[in-house]
Parts: sequence; C-alpha cells; structure tokens
Amino acid sequence: MTETLPNRLMTEFDRFLKVINHISDSNQKHPGNAIEKPELTGQQTQHIGGLMRINHTGEVCAQALYNGQALWAKDAKTHAHLRQAAAEEHDHLNWCQIRLDELGETVSKTNVFWYAQSFAIGSVAAFFGDAVSYGFVIETERQVESHLQDHLDDIGEQDPRSAAILKQMQLDEIRHGENAKDAGGIELPQPVKVLMTGLSKLMKFVSYRV
Repeated sequence: MTETLPNRLMTEFDRFLKVINHISDSNQKHPGNAIEKPELTGQQTQHIGGLMRINHTGEVCAQALYNGQALWAKDAKTHAHLRQAAAEEHDHLNWCQIRLDELGETVSKTNVFWYAQSFAIGSVAAFFGDAVSYGFVIETERQVESHLQDHLDDIGEQDPRSAAILKQMQLDEIRHGENAKDAGGIELPQPVKVLMTGLSKLMKFVSYRV
C-alpha cells in the first residue's frame, strides 16, 4: 500500500526531530574510539570543538538535503540510494556529537535553520529530476571532502581521536560522491556551485562560533 503524503510528511518531521534533538538509532562506535583521548589545552579544545561543531552542522545539512531529495524522488531506486546515504551520514552526525560531548562543547544553536534550508534545497533539486538530484550529492560531497581535508590539516597531530573520525567521514563522502556519479548525476551549473559554496562558507563561519 502506498504511503499517503501526510504520513510521509509526518515521517519526515520525525526524522527532523531526531536530528535536532540528537536522537540516534545507531550503535556504531566512532572510528577514534580506540584512540586514547589526547591532553589538549583550553585553546586547543575550544578550536577543535569549533571545527567539530562545523562538521556536526554539516552532517545536519546532509541529513536534511538527502531527506528532502528522497521524499520527492521520482524513482524507487533513487529513493533507496538517498536513504542509504542519509543513514551513513547519520553515523557521521553521531560521531561528531560524541566527540563534541567529550570535548565539553555544544552543537550549533543554528542547526534548525540549516536543516530547514538544506531540506528545501533537496526538495527543489528532486523536482528537477534524479540526475540533478544526484548532481547536488556530487557537489555537496566534493565540497565536504575539501573542508574535511582543511580540518585534518588544521588539527594535525594535536587530536588523533578527532582526526580518525574526520578521515573516515572523508572516505565515506568520496564514496557517496562516486556512487552518485555512477547513478547518473550531472555536473551542476557554475552559478549553483558558487551559491552552494557561499552557503557553506556562511554555515562554517556561524557554526564555529554559535
């Protein structure tokens, strides 16, 4: 039996609440779990906490983007693909949350806004067809991969526990982008890429601080 639109929207609202309220159904331990917690100065803790807060918000955005795309996906295979990617991104979200808790840092207070705007972008992308929707996945993962490398270079040897999380996230993001390309994703127009880059820079600036 096909699920009605009101039921689908209620399910999406439930997903939104789980992301914003840090409710996770994943039991997967983060990749740095076996690495001893490093001794960090107050300044280092604050800075790395800010970086992990950026990555946490980035995963909130990824959840919203994929959920928005999956809700309106025109093909069942595309829907399943996006839900699987969202599930893996939820692991990333959980890992960042755990590391923030360990550092004594909080998540960004702006996450509700970022979820809403990313869900809207995902929904709009889906209306242009699966090839465009996958194109958004490709470009999103490309940008995330790049900023994860910036964070890894920044952290260096200070915090191998956080670095292990970011390295695994980066590998997963590369795979998500490649899978989207193999599924028929197209390159987005340059103005769209520029807009996405601008929003990403704004998100990073705000979530590092708030």
